[in-house]
Amino acid sequence: MKQLRFAVLTVALLAALGTQAQEAVRPDVGKPLQAAQDLIKAGKYKEALAKVRDADAVGNKNANEAYLVERMRIAAASGAGDMEAASRAFEVLAAGGKLAAADKARMAESIAGGYYRAKDYTRAMQWGQRYFKEGGSNPAIRTLLIQSQYLAGDYAGAARELTAEIQAAEKGGTAPGQDRLNLLLNAAAQLKDTNATVFALERLVTYYPKKEYWVDLLSRMQRKPGFSDRLVLDTYRLSLATGSLSSAADFMEMGQLALQAGNEEEARQVVDKGFAAGVLGSGAEAERHKRLRDLVARKVAEAKANQAAAEAEAKAAKDGDGLVKLGFARAMGGDTAAGLQVMQQGIAKGGLKRPEDAKLHLGIAQVLAGDAKAQATLRSVGGSDGTADLARLWSLYAKRRN
Repeated sequence: MKQLRFAVLTVALLAALGTQAQEAVRPDVGKPLQAAQDLIKAGKYKEALAKVRDADAVGNKNANEAYLVERMRIAAASGAGDMEAASRAFEVLAAGGKLAAADKARMAESIAGGYYRAKDYTRAMQWGQRYFKEGGSNPAIRTLLIQSQYLAGDYAGAARELTAEIQAAEKGGTAPGQDRLNLLLNAAAQLKDTNATVFALERLVTYYPKKEYWVDLLSRMQRKPGFSDRLVLDTYRLSLATGSLSSAADFMEMGQLALQAGNEEEARQVVDKGFAAGVLGSGAEAERHKRLRDLVARKVAEAKANQAAAEAEAKAAKDGDGLVKLGFARAMGGDTAAGLQVMQQGIAKGGLKRPEDAKLHLGIAQVLAGDAKAQATLRSVGGSDGTADLARLWSLYAKRRN
C-alpha cells in the first residue's frame, strides 16, 4: 500500500502554531520550536525532534507553550518514525481538550501510518480504529486498518471490515475490489469460515470470473450435507457453461448422464465439445471415447424416430412431468424456444413429482435462451437438497453472462 505522507499533517500543525503563537510564548520555548518547524519543512524530522526536546526542557511552561510543544512533537515524531513519542503527544493533546476534531483525525491517521510502516500491525490496527472513532473517512486508512488486522492475525476483524465494505460497494452499485474479495477469501480460509468463503467466491465469480473460482464454488456446493446425486448433471451443465469442465472423465460422465436422462442431443453436444477441445479422442482411453460417441449417435437417431410417440405420451399423461422432461431435453439440445414452450405447458399442467427441479430446469433453459425471466424463475427455486443452491449459482452465472 502507498505510504501515508505527512505533508498535510505538518502544514496543519505549523499553521496552528502560528495562530497559537499570538499568545505569550517565551523565546526559550519559541526559538527551538521555530527551528523545529524549519527542520520539519526540510524533511529533517530527527533534528526537529531534538529541537522539540529542547523546548520541552524549559521549565515552568504555561498551558499554551506546553500545547505548542506537543503539537510540534507529534509532527516531528511522526516524520522521524518515533511512534511512541507521537502517540504520547497525541494523548496529551487529546486530554487537554483544545484539539479540533479534524486535527485529532489527522494525527491519528499519521500515527496509524507510522506504525504500519514500522510493521507494528497491532498498533497500526488500533490507531486505524482510533482514526475512524475520531471521525475520519479516508478510504486509504480503511485499507490500512484491514491489512493491519489481517497481518496482525485478527482475521475475524479483517473479515468483518471487508464484508461491510463489500456490501457497501454493492449497495452503491459498484463492483467490490478484487483485492478486497481475495483478502476476504484468505481471511475466511484462516478462520475456516465456510459462509465467508462462499460469500467471497460468489462475488468473485460475479465480478471477476475465473475457472478456479467456479471449480471451488461448485465443489463446495456438492460437498454440502444433503446435496442430491440427481443434481450432478445440472452441476456439470453449469461447469460446462462456465468453462470449468476440463477433464476427459468429466466430459465422459456428463455425456453418459445426459443419455440416461433422455437428453440425447445434449449428450451429442457434450461429446462433440470434448472431441473439439482435444480432451476426448486421445490417450489411453481414446477407443472408449469413440465408443461413447458412436453410442450417442445411435441414441440420437432412435430419439428422432420415436419423437412423435414420446410427445403424444407426454401430452396424454395426467401430470406435466413428461412435458417438462421433453421440453427440457429439447431446450438443452439447442431448440430453446420450442423447449421452453413445452416446459411451461408441463408446469401449468401440474401434478409434478419434483416441482423445484422443474423450476430449476426452466430457469436453466431460460438462461441459455437469454430470456429475461430467468432470474425471477431461479429466485423462486426452493429446496434443501441442493436445488436452491444450484439455482443461486446459475443466477450468478446469468448475471455475468448478460
